[in-house]
Amino acid sequence: MTNLTTLKNAIRKIIAVTIPILIAQLSTMGVNFINTSMAGHSGANDLAGVSVASGIFYPFEAAVIGLLMAATPIMAQLLGRRERSSIPSVVRTGFYIALVLDILLALGCWLFVDGTLAKMSLTPEVARVAKYYIWAMLGAVFFISLIIPLRSLTDTVAGPAVSMKLFMLALPLSAGLNWLFIFGNAGFPRLGGIGAGVSALVTYAVIFVLFLLLVVKEPTLMGRAIFSTARVRAADVKDYLNVGIPSGLSVFMEMGLFGAIIFFMARFGTDTLAAYQIADNFANMAYMIPISFSMALTILVARAVGEGNRSEADRYAKAGLLLSVGFSAVEVGLTISLRTHIGMLYTNETAVIHIASQFLIFASAFQFFDSVSAPIQGILRGYKDTKVPFILLVTAYWLICMPASLLLDNHSHLGAFSYWIGLDLGFFCATLLMALRLWFIRRGLTPGEVLTAADRLDEILTLRAAAAEALLREKIAVLLYAKSIEKKDVYIPTKTVLEILGNKLTDIHRQVVGHATSAYVP
Repeated sequence: MTNLTTLKNAIRKIIAVTIPILIAQLSTMGVNFINTSMAGHSGANDLAGVSVASGIFYPFEAAVIGLLMAATPIMAQLLGRRERSSIPSVVRTGFYIALVLDILLALGCWLFVDGTLAKMSLTPEVARVAKYYIWAMLGAVFFISLIIPLRSLTDTVAGPAVSMKLFMLALPLSAGLNWLFIFGNAGFPRLGGIGAGVSALVTYAVIFVLFLLLVVKEPTLMGRAIFSTARVRAADVKDYLNVGIPSGLSVFMEMGLFGAIIFFMARFGTDTLAAYQIADNFANMAYMIPISFSMALTILVARAVGEGNRSEADRYAKAGLLLSVGFSAVEVGLTISLRTHIGMLYTNETAVIHIASQFLIFASAFQFFDSVSAPIQGILRGYKDTKVPFILLVTAYWLICMPASLLLDNHSHLGAFSYWIGLDLGFFCATLLMALRLWFIRRGLTPGEVLTAADRLDEILTLRAAAAEALLREKIAVLLYAKSIEKKDVYIPTKTVLEILGNKLTDIHRQVVGHATSAYVP
């Protein structure tokens, strides 16, 4: 009964943390959904251009975000260890790393975007939309990368409801800006798919300013400590990179897989490419449920680990997996039954809707696998375990999924469906490997490495009892000594005299005359 009660409490806690994270994630993902759907209604070329650009650019964007999100487990463990004063340095470290990544990303776009697009079998209009959408999104990522350390701060210190409220503003703002930039309303130029990127840039610039104002004005968020100096600690940089680089590369490898498939999908025509973008975009929307559980579990598990509470971390892990799988099972059922209507949300073109409805069946399968894999990754991040999971994910995505997809494409008549089957296989293997990793991590942790709160309490009580017993023995010895002096005979058993007084002369005198007098006791 006690175990059931604690599990229910863990479930309630996870839901309380997950719901605001999910709303924030849906808001940010909703920006991509609005961009894709509104670009689709602008024309097939605009939708295909946004699809190609997203396939190329989004893996790098996701890698930047994944690396910077290392701040969350670092801050959560610091809070668990009650080292709150170290958090401002972590935030500053995130800012510096974000700026370095933004510069590298801009340099990469300048060097490789034109050449990459030229190698793809794209119409001139699709290539034009893709190119300028990428450049607009580069500006958006600049602000997103600066938001991430601030979001990690608010999520861990003040709770995820804060970032939820700010990100909820992104949806109406993005929709309004898309109406202006994509369709050229209210005197604005009609930019088509490119306008979706411009609206994202402006949207995230506004959200960044709001985060900045909040952190500066709210004392509990330590804005004064964050911006009072430009110094960072080498230990924070090392910790950030140790956790962040494998995490960021894992996201890059996963998103890069979808981006690579874009290259192979391009030869099947504009309709197939647009349908792939619809299925991929909706799958990413559905992914917000397991990724929200993953982020919540990172916060909760990391704080439990920081406090040394192993049993609580385990309860969060079990409850989080149970919730994620349950919600995703319902989601998969809805995706399959409503797949045609989902396609209609993105476009009015019958051919694209028909292909997309078929793709969504395969997409629903790896949605379910993600509902297990993503929360486990969040749990492992809570333990700051990211290096081995990165290797395992690379194995699943690039040594199993991609070869299987190419094999089916070249040796079967499945065509574009080859890549969806390969994705399902790869995500199944990733889920299996993540589950095995978590099992080994839990077996490898000894009670001495992570003590439960009860263990620590028992240890403290034991030490206090031992100290009290020693003090009591000392007081008794002193009383005996005082009493013996009054009788002019300080005979005390040898062991007691040596233990308390350590006086060799007293012991020798006792051995000779049978007792010791006060003259020989210091």
